[in-house]
Amino acid sequence: MVPRVQLPPEIQLAQRLAGNDQVTRDRAVRKLRKYIVARTQRAAGGFTHDELLKIWKGLFYCMWMQDKPLLQEELGRTISQLTHAFQTTEARHLFLQTFWQTINREWAGIDRLRLDKFYMLMRMVLSESLKAVKAQGWEERQVEQLLELLTTEILHPNGEAPNGVKSHFLEIFLEELSKVGAAELTADQNLQLIDPFCRIAACTNDSLVLHNITRSILEMIVEQAPLAIEDLMNELDQQKAEDEVSDGDDELSEGSFCRADPEMDEEQAEDDGDSSDPVLQFDYEAVANRLFELASGESTPSQNRKRLYKVIQKLRELAGGTFPEDDVPEKAYKKLLEGRRERKKKRLLKSQSQEKAGEGKEKALSPYPDLGVERKRSRRKVERAGSTVPAETRGQRGAHGRRRKRSRQLHRCKARVAGVQQPEKKRKQSLENRK
Repeated sequence: MVPRVQLPPEIQLAQRLAGNDQVTRDRAVRKLRKYIVARTQRAAGGFTHDELLKIWKGLFYCMWMQDKPLLQEELGRTISQLTHAFQTTEARHLFLQTFWQTINREWAGIDRLRLDKFYMLMRMVLSESLKAVKAQGWEERQVEQLLELLTTEILHPNGEAPNGVKSHFLEIFLEELSKVGAAELTADQNLQLIDPFCRIAACTNDSLVLHNITRSILEMIVEQAPLAIEDLMNELDQQKAEDEVSDGDDELSEGSFCRADPEMDEEQAEDDGDSSDPVLQFDYEAVANRLFELASGESTPSQNRKRLYKVIQKLRELAGGTFPEDDVPEKAYKKLLEGRRERKKKRLLKSQSQEKAGEGKEKALSPYPDLGVERKRSRRKVERAGSTVPAETRGQRGAHGRRRKRSRQLHRCKARVAGVQQPEKKRKQSLENRK
C-alpha cells in the first residue's frame, strides 16, 4: 500500500474552512485562531506568505458558503478579529497584506448576491487593523507601515486592485477611522493619516481614484467641519461643567446646598446621545497648505490641480471662520424651490401639449371621426333631461336609457362609415330583408 501523504496544517484548515458543513467550518475557524496564537508565540515561528494565502483562500470560501445576514455578520466579525491573534506586528501585517491580495484576486468571481457580505468583511478587517494600531498608542512607525501596506495593495497605479475594491476602500476609510480614533487622535495625527491620499490625488492619472479621494476624504472633511467644531465646543462645555461641579462640591463642603434641575439633566443626556459619534478634528489651514504644496508641483496633472484647488479654497474659508454651507442657506433654499416650480411648470406644459397632440392623432386615425362629438352631445342631452326627472327615478331609468341611446348612436355611426366594410354574408342578408 502506498503510504498516506500528510498534508500541511494550513491546507487541512483551508479544506475544512471551505467545506459544505457549517459545523465543520465553525470548528475550523476556532482551531485556526488557536493555531495562529500557538505558532506566532514561538520565537522561530510565524507564517510564510504562501501559507497565509492558503489560509485566506479557505476563509474567503468560508464566507462565500455562509448564508443569512446575521450569521454572515457574526462570521465576518470572527474572521476580522483573527488580526489580534497574531503576536508580532510583522505577522499581522503579512496577514492583512494577504487578505487584500486575496480580495483583489477573487473579486471578479463574486456575484452580485454575495457582494454585500464581502463589502462588510472589507469594512470589518479595516476597522480591526486600525484598532490594532490604536492598541499600540498610534505610534508613528506603526501608522506609516499600515498606510504603506494599504496604499501599496489597493491604490498603487501598477497594482491589481479592481475599481470596486478601490472605490469601497476610499468610501469607508474616513468613516472607520473616525469610529476607531476620533476621540483620541489629534489634528496633526489626522493629517498624517490622510497624507498618503493627498499625495496620490496629486499625482494619479486614474480619474476614478482622484474623484473618490476628493469626494470621500477631502470634501468629507469640509462637510464634517460644523460637526467637528460642535464636538470641540461640547468638550469645552463639559470641561467648564466639570469645573463648576468641583466648585460646587467645595461650596457644599462649606455648608451650602445646591439642587440640580432634572430638566437640564435630561437635555444634557439628550445632547450626549445626539453627539455619540465623534468626528475627526483637523487643522484646516495645515491641510490646505499641504494640498497646495502637492498640487502646485510641476508633475501634477492639470486636471488634478484644478480639482484640488477647489478643495483648498474651501479649506481656507473654513480656516478663516467661513462655512460654505452657511453663507446663503435661505437663498439656496429659495433657488431650490424656484427650480422645483419651474420644473413642475415645464412638466405640466409638456403633458398638456402631449395630450393635445394625442387627441389630434386619435381624431385623424379614428375610423369614426363623428363618434366623439355625438357622445358629448348625447351626454349633454341626458344631463339636461336628468335635471327634470325626479331624484328617486334618476338613477334607475336614466342610466338604462343612456345605455340604449349610446348603443343606437354607435350603430348609426357604424352604419354611416362602415357600410362598405361589412362582409358579403351580412350584405346579402340585408338585401334579402329589404326585398
